[in-house]
Amino acid sequence: MSTTTLHTATGTFRIDLQGPADAPVLVLSNSLGTTLEMWDAQASALSANWRVLRYDTRGHGGSVCNPGPYSFAQLGQDVLAILDALHIEQTHFCGISMGGLTGLWLGVNAPARMRSITVANSAAKIGVESAWLERAAMVRAQGTAAMQALAASSPSRWFTETFAAAQPAMVQTAQGWIAGISPEGYASCCQALAKEDLRSAISGITTPVLLIAGEHDPVTTVADAQAMQAAIAGSVLATVPASHLSNLEAPAAFEQALTGFLKQH
Repeated sequence: MSTTTLHTATGTFRIDLQGPADAPVLVLSNSLGTTLEMWDAQASALSANWRVLRYDTRGHGGSVCNPGPYSFAQLGQDVLAILDALHIEQTHFCGISMGGLTGLWLGVNAPARMRSITVANSAAKIGVESAWLERAAMVRAQGTAAMQALAASSPSRWFTETFAAAQPAMVQTAQGWIAGISPEGYASCCQALAKEDLRSAISGITTPVLLIAGEHDPVTTVADAQAMQAAIAGSVLATVPASHLSNLEAPAAFEQALTGFLKQH
């Protein structure tokens, strides 16, 4: 992997692009508190047949980190700006958690640019506004110490106990991602999550949609995915044996669901 810095109309983004130049493009969008490295396994597996484009979401990793709050309109426009800068007219999109909500925004607001959208471990409204705003305030007040505290508590939200016990190296790697995120960038994305509610808007999505849910996800539940499936005509739901970061915990099942869907579109 050789990441590059891409200058776009909405800011500078750290990206990775791999796979055949003439293959259909697949954008992978990370979750809150992670970087594009969370997709290493999928990028390796999928780049034989797709041109896999990964990026660090605004406020994360090596991408632009301006003072917030951010909004999902902003995060969605970032994706469009990246596509424009790379002269990509249409793409498949797969996002997990925060990235999944970005995918829903794109489905509502930029359907002409999307060949398909995969929404993993996400919801049309994630969590409770007050909790997100409290977390944003805490992170801004406590800075790096707050990010380290979130890193310490993240395994219980991200992985099942069985996986965490069996794969301590992966857990430590994931904890390193969140510990290294800019407090301002993280807090600003928390504010975006606090405000976004697409529960009524997603019924207008006409792009093909795959919903992936983790059977043991305490954050965005199977019921959340079922609610989106009921709202989005023609959408497909797949469940995988995992908690919240299902692409890390159940990569084979995740990739099987995703590739089966992509090949149809």
